[in-house]
Amino acid sequence: MQYSFQNIKFPDVNEATPEGLLAIGGDLSVQRLLYAYKHGIFPWFENEEPILWWSPNPRFVLFPEKLKVSKSMKQVLRNGNYSVTVNKAFKAVITACSKIKRKDQASTWITSSMIEAYVKLHELGYAKSVEVWRDNTLVGGLYGIDLGNSVFCGESMFAKESNASKVGLITFVQNTNYKLIDCQVHTKHLESLGAEEISRDDFLKYL
Repeated sequence: MQYSFQNIKFPDVNEATPEGLLAIGGDLSVQRLLYAYKHGIFPWFENEEPILWWSPNPRFVLFPEKLKVSKSMKQVLRNGNYSVTVNKAFKAVITACSKIKRKDQASTWITSSMIEAYVKLHELGYAKSVEVWRDNTLVGGLYGIDLGNSVFCGESMFAKESNASKVGLITFVQNTNYKLIDCQVHTKHLESLGAEEISRDDFLKYL
């Protein structure tokens, strides 16, 4: 399905604050979300806040060929205690991500309106989930946006068991044709897997 972006507007990304905040307000329509991601912009806000749009510089990304897998994680993967699927339980994954308590966040940023919007994107083929199962029970996963241009924009992960989300991400990255996984902002967890910072300008070239 083709969408018109004629009435969708954002400031130039170079006008973002040093923290990466670019704009406030708008909506979570399919058109606005797709336009945003195609221009290196993503929504991130807590439940009681207006919609906040971000385009950080530098950008935190993972090049699949630079993925780091520790010896202990290789052992976990070899044990085969988990099975990994793609797009089998998108709503369950994003809902589980919304319930994970995170340091320095008073409330979830994956609000009911966010869930509704991203489920719609999934139904249209733009959002993808990775599920990690143990004995047919969902124990971890992640979801993000597939722009169809060799970039996957990772949004959130969850784990109900130690290492479950890592199993999902590593398996996904090792079996992907993406040139770049967008991790948005720095985390030690993703840095340990090989993610690195690049300039916003370099990131936008991949889009």
